[in-house]
Amino acid sequence: MKAHIDLNADMGEYADDAQRAIEAALMPLITSCSIACGGHAGNEASMRATARLARKHGVAVGAHPSYPDVENFGRKSLRGDPAELRAAISEQVSAMRRILEEEGMALRHVKPHGALYGDAAGNNVLAEMIAEAALSAAIIGPLGSALEAASRSGFIAEGFVDRRYLTSGALAPRDEPGAVIENIEARTIQALTLARGEALVLADGAITLGIDTLCIHSDSPGAVETAIAVRNCLEADGFTIAAPEPRK
Repeated sequence: MKAHIDLNADMGEYADDAQRAIEAALMPLITSCSIACGGHAGNEASMRATARLARKHGVAVGAHPSYPDVENFGRKSLRGDPAELRAAISEQVSAMRRILEEEGMALRHVKPHGALYGDAAGNNVLAEMIAEAALSAAIIGPLGSALEAASRSGFIAEGFVDRRYLTSGALAPRDEPGAVIENIEARTIQALTLARGEALVLADGAITLGIDTLCIHSDSPGAVETAIAVRNCLEADGFTIAAPEPRK
């Protein structure tokens, strides 16, 4: 069993004051975050404000680039000119890196968002685009994926607290019933199972995932309550919650 585990959340995605308040309440409960940098959500003001909130609570910061698709919140796969997509990803990560440098902070990782995350996990060309933009930052993604193979400065394997898995190890598509786990107790059980490295029992089989970090989606209902429950459960089981050390 691993003695340390990271809790992360995707941040800077708020569309209103209510979601902004949820992110503010969630930040002290996590140890790393990935900040939306304009592709699916976010702008310079939200990026800077979220970075400052992370610094206040000692939370490691990464960039959360996406397909450039605000309309679909980055959850739709896009096909187009590879050079244009490479530039869009680079611009997003560079913008986050610049703001962090201005705030006296470092970019610790890059985690693609939504459809880009799933696509890059199985596509070497997309994964390489992420790695090119990351430079000296680690990459967060699924263990054994193209993202891990492309990483140049370390890799952080991720599991999800509030998403249902398929036996392939991929996440169930969001449009499938039950793709988002709504019950906080069920989320907590999944978090502990993944953190321990035990088999996750599914309706049609079981999978075992090696992970370094657990993601709690800030826009899932009950995100703050989930973070509290997961932290309490992991700590009671002997885990120390801390920002991850990338795999080399």
